[in-house]
Amino acid sequence: MDLMRWQLGLTWSLAELHLTGLTDEACLWEPAPGAWTVRRGADGRWRPDWAEPEPDPVPATSIGWLTWHLGWWWGTLLGHATGGPVPPREEVFWPGSAAATVAELTRLHAEWSALLATTDPDRLIGYPWPEPRRFAQAAAWANLELMKNVAEIGAMRHLYALRPARPR
Repeated sequence: MDLMRWQLGLTWSLAELHLTGLTDEACLWEPAPGAWTVRRGADGRWRPDWAEPEPDPVPATSIGWLTWHLGWWWGTLLGHATGGPVPPREEVFWPGSAAATVAELTRLHAEWSALLATTDPDRLIGYPWPEPRRFAQAAAWANLELMKNVAEIGAMRHLYALRPARPR
């Protein structure tokens, strides 16, 4: 698991680079028409756009949607791995601001990092697959998924920074 912990540390360094200075405006910016994002409901909760089955091609996504997605799968994995609660996807909401999102992702990172340091790599876990596999495989998947999501957030931040200025 030392390799998984090293990989997580390296990936989290990239995450911190892209999460530092993140703004609410950047999170809610839609990079293309029809992009999936998070939307505030009448109850004040921020829900992600979602469709089943997933459309082909998959829509572009906002940073808000990407950070919601990251929090959803990471929290779900942690719930399965620790025996904690695993709410349905429909009950997982975006935190509502960039600052709250960064705080939530930082909390998930700390929880995952601690779990990597203490869990038997051969212990079986059923998530994210229908049949149980070794925890080490779940750890490898999670680190890869984190790396992918962080890279997507970074790409959206670059596009947001380069967007044309709006006329005043």
